Amino acid sequence: MPHPWIPNSSLNVKREMMKHLGISDIMELFSDVPRSLILKGPLNIGFNRSLTEYEVVRKFEEITSGDKVFKSPPPFIGGGFCAHYVPAAVKALISRAEFYTAYTPYQPEVAQGLLQSIFEYQSLMAELYAVDVVNASLYNGSTAAAEAVRMALRVKRGRRKVLISKTSHPEVREVIKTWLRGTGATAVEVGYDRETGEVSLNKLKSLLNSDVAAVYIEYPNFFGIVESVTKDVIEEAHRAGALAIVFSNPIALGVLEPPGRLGADIVVGDTQPLGAGLNFGGPSAGILGIKEDRAMLRQLPGRLIGATTTIDGDELGYMMILQTREQHIRRERATSNITTNSNLMAIAAAIYTSLLGSEGFKRIGQAILGRTRYALKKLSAIDDIRAPLFSNRAFFRELPIGFKRFRRASDVIKKLLGMGIHIGPALGRFYKELKEGCLICVTELHTRRDIDMLATSLSEITSGGGLDV
Repeated sequence: MPHPWIPNSSLNVKREMMKHLGISDIMELFSDVPRSLILKGPLNIGFNRSLTEYEVVRKFEEITSGDKVFKSPPPFIGGGFCAHYVPAAVKALISRAEFYTAYTPYQPEVAQGLLQSIFEYQSLMAELYAVDVVNASLYNGSTAAAEAVRMALRVKRGRRKVLISKTSHPEVREVIKTWLRGTGATAVEVGYDRETGEVSLNKLKSLLNSDVAAVYIEYPNFFGIVESVTKDVIEEAHRAGALAIVFSNPIALGVLEPPGRLGADIVVGDTQPLGAGLNFGGPSAGILGIKEDRAMLRQLPGRLIGATTTIDGDELGYMMILQTREQHIRRERATSNITTNSNLMAIAAAIYTSLLGSEGFKRIGQAILGRTRYALKKLSAIDDIRAPLFSNRAFFRELPIGFKRFRRASDVIKKLLGMGIHIGPALGRFYKELKEGCLICVTELHTRRDIDMLATSLSEITSGGGLDV
């Protein structure tokens, strides 16, 4: 059997090498070594199996980084940004000087490679979200969401309201509201069902009218719930003549139906899970895509890279085909005043997506889904924990839990921090009615042992505690 830690140890490879060297026994290569010094059996090294890149990295960190916290276990903190593994290939490639710029190039004749990389990013994200057009990226998911709302208001001229699900990320909601100041438009929040944790379809229907330009929903939502009413929300928006904007976590689309296929007019996302890492909250890139519609295409913010052929048709050429920024056209007609894209992070997302491929996306989605379910099973077995916080059990990556004996989840979070385990955020920070709740994020980084450690630590704290009850 080939040894996982020894190159070229396969029997077939050995035979081919011996044939080339003209020897019949590999021991002929070691004829000058005393027989008493030669091992009679295979080397007992390694773990008797090949390790993944992440397993090797984590093993080295456990050995060499005793002073670092939140490495073993990795952080369980969620709230939109979660800990994901960034392959070494992503870091190596985006460190190349050809990519090391935040700017979209203006001179196509000297930047074909860079333009092609952005074109590939657009194409990959369009396929992932099942839409026709994705721009060259925006600053992050929150600005992409705000741009999508502003775009919907321009497309649906005369309509001055946008409905936003209260199950959407609270900070994204605040960014959208900020961007609507001075436009004359208003954002109206749609309440959620306290039992299921999903947007209330009845409340949405009651608020829909001819003044609504768009409906904004997240899938999965801020609580990690895969909203079962997403398609219904889209259909209700269309019945009222409004556009449907759906924000989706890209890493979830390996196992979930893409929003474009559900009927979304505008799709939004953040590339943070796609090779960007945490980096203290940034940078990342905002994903914004649309179905092929002339009215929406003319209002698409940011930049768009296109491809064409040379006159003889032999070669492809890339160029910027859309850049409706305020420096290039009359200021009042600009679709956005963001003057660039998150080029480097968009390329990182393209590299990460290419490395995984469709099968890799499916497998990583299944891995996260399985870990989320295992965490739910372990935490729900603890008497003093409500897991999940809502009756809904369709969760991806993030999981809302509640503490029965404690008025504030922040007390439990602080206690866990002292044990080297990071969970959160506390939901009371965003929802006054959920002070006893918090989020837990589980990704491909977390092992069964990590989740068991979290469950054991929470059980110890909640059963004895000494906290504010």
